[in-house]
Amino acid sequence: MLDPSFFSYVTVMSITPGPNNLMLATSGVNFGMRRTVPMMFGITLGCALQIAIAALLLDSLLLWMSAIRLPLTLLGCAYLLWLSWKIFRAGAPELREKARPLTLPGSALFQVVNPKAWLMATNVALIYSASSGILPIMSGFAALNLPCILVWAMMGDRLGRHLQVAWKLRAFNSVMALSLVATIGWMLAEVLKP
Repeated sequence: MLDPSFFSYVTVMSITPGPNNLMLATSGVNFGMRRTVPMMFGITLGCALQIAIAALLLDSLLLWMSAIRLPLTLLGCAYLLWLSWKIFRAGAPELREKARPLTLPGSALFQVVNPKAWLMATNVALIYSASSGILPIMSGFAALNLPCILVWAMMGDRLGRHLQVAWKLRAFNSVMALSLVATIGWMLAEVLKP
């Protein structure tokens, strides 16, 4: 049975800043809430599938994760760096119709290179899968994660209404891009630590 610690852990991990929430806020600002919804569902789906994978393959996954930690982190950092560049170069408000947020499949697949999502999925599988089963954990995760990431998309959507001036949008996108670059620095420092 899922206990209060599960609800607490998933809520904290889902609502705190990380690559997904930074991308959701940025998408909300640049594309609005309606166009960000598929991205939200993709993130939740991707994370729920990670939990299932981690729970099903836990023993081999732990050995595998240590072997691929550096390559996976480098791949994730490269992708985040590319996303940072795309966010930094995002156009003025009148150009937003040409750009697109991540799709549901794209945001679900992003979880493969998202280290925070892997950390959360592995911890949830390690701690809760034996006592609760995979489907209750995936369902519980989705029920908790979606409202948490909705907060970030809604904040971005509301903030986007105030950033309709090109220089303001450019400043916001620059700060978000630099936040992702800072995340990359932290990730690399952790994985390359002696």
